[in-house]
Amino acid sequence: RAELLGIVTVDEHGEMNLARLTREQSARRFDIGPVEYIDVAMPGDTHLACVKTGLYLIRDTDQPIAVLFNKPAYSWQDVLKIEVMAAEREVAERFLRQLTRMTKHGNAYRGHVLSVQQDCQGSTTVVFHHLPRIDRNEIILPEVLLARIERQTMSFSRNAERLRAAGRHLKRGILMHGPPGTGKTLSAMYLVSQMPGRTVILLTGGGMGSIETACKLARLLTPATIILEDVDLIGTERGHQTVGANALLFELLNQMDGLADDADILFVLTTNRPDVLEPALASRPGRIDQAIEIPPPDADCRRRLFELYGRGLEMQITNMDGLVERTNGVSAAFIRELLRKAAVFAAEDDDAAQLIVRDRNIEEAMTELLVAGGALTQSLLGASGVG
Repeated sequence: RAELLGIVTVDEHGEMNLARLTREQSARRFDIGPVEYIDVAMPGDTHLACVKTGLYLIRDTDQPIAVLFNKPAYSWQDVLKIEVMAAEREVAERFLRQLTRMTKHGNAYRGHVLSVQQDCQGSTTVVFHHLPRIDRNEIILPEVLLARIERQTMSFSRNAERLRAAGRHLKRGILMHGPPGTGKTLSAMYLVSQMPGRTVILLTGGGMGSIETACKLARLLTPATIILEDVDLIGTERGHQTVGANALLFELLNQMDGLADDADILFVLTTNRPDVLEPALASRPGRIDQAIEIPPPDADCRRRLFELYGRGLEMQITNMDGLVERTNGVSAAFIRELLRKAAVFAAEDDDAAQLIVRDRNIEEAMTELLVAGGALTQSLLGASGVG
């Protein structure tokens, strides 16, 4: 049984806490008022109104307990302060431990896809994301290579309890490297789709500065997966880095080393530049257990890519074998963009309900990507050197 009261400060600079509320003289600086709430974003574009400032008066097995939620107005960090008071200290401690357990095992963040961002003052914001489901037939890689990726990631998750019982450690890391556009990010998204129930934390761009917070959150919400894209941005050799990047690298290494062996946390790292990656990150067991190269697609994979990205189009190509051979050395991203541009040219040819992609549309798209687009477009799509 609980009653929620709002507390307001009469003195703008008066710090609110339970000790002051219990003393007659200091309590005069506070008054009963409306409960303050803060709107928190949740998964699926939903929101939750959470108490920002309020006093709960609780009866728990006939023991009165006071719980004060207060978001300090002048704190340089975005924090929520919680105080508990009871007639007996043990009662307050037991309640606070129970509240902590409920927070750790709650469902607000568990099992969702998150990113963690920090501002210059250290305030943390958790952002929810929705990743599209990726099926196995959408990952166009050689079967042996895909099986290796699955064994290092999904097999551990399926057999976590048996491995833990046998004394095998569960923390692990996989580094996927290769040219741009070969499917590293798509493979990471596939792993997320195939391991439901795991909390997924994305670290990209500005979020790289939140490594410590992200790893703490992952430990709290195990089983968890931490995905760091373009890890070479913080993991290049120490001699080629700025001071800030070095600090992030050291923090990443410390966090990976500091995990308990039975922590079911998977690190998935991607990079286009394995040649400059920090050796301590790339080669030391316990940090990264497996480095897997994602190469440009071979002829069989290129044929499957044309089939995959040609769905919804009527492909009237006279020499598909020649097209597959001609695109030797390109990435999956190049083939996807090639068919997208060919579809645009096909749409300009006629206004039929179904787009018909013909040889001339492929040629027009190829010219735009390889000639008009220049070297930068070729590099971005993983087609450098292709004629």
